[in-house]
Amino acid sequence: MPHPLSAFHFCPVCGSEHFEEDNEKSKRCSDCGFEYFLNPSSATAAFILNDHDELLAVTRKKEPMRGTLDLPGGFCDIGETAEEGVIREVMEETRLVVERAEYLFSYPNTYVYSGFEVPTMDMFFLCRVPDTTVVSVDDDAAEYQWLPLDKIRIEEFGLDSIRKGLQDFILYYKNR
Repeated sequence: MPHPLSAFHFCPVCGSEHFEEDNEKSKRCSDCGFEYFLNPSSATAAFILNDHDELLAVTRKKEPMRGTLDLPGGFCDIGETAEEGVIREVMEETRLVVERAEYLFSYPNTYVYSGFEVPTMDMFFLCRVPDTTVVSVDDDAAEYQWLPLDKIRIEEFGLDSIRKGLQDFILYYKNR
């Protein structure tokens, strides 16, 4: 899979062909000195539990990993906090209203988009929802299901960071 920086052949400031890899996360123009850094995109994932201690999982509607299980969440928008991002993404995908989003932990990940591996920083939140009975799917989610924590099969979740996050969350929840 090509590195995202491989798509940039010319300096975006001066147009020079001398826009070359400086290291694994940046390119530098030897003519004007401009340097571009590829930093991870901010993404969120929500742990939402119902009154029976079942976790909300959605089925991915789109690639990457279409058809696998996932947690509600997605990319943060420019100018938005991670908390605002997870609240918005939960609403877009499940129509649930989050009244509180508590940050738990993060994991780096790669997300394949347009044929490139895009680095992400996935931030995980425990989200409090006043009414879990009004859930429905929309946006990037094809279906939803409630999974008892002791019956979760982590291998059914498609993204690496989500699988790691689930392992941590299950331990966290058991030891709270």
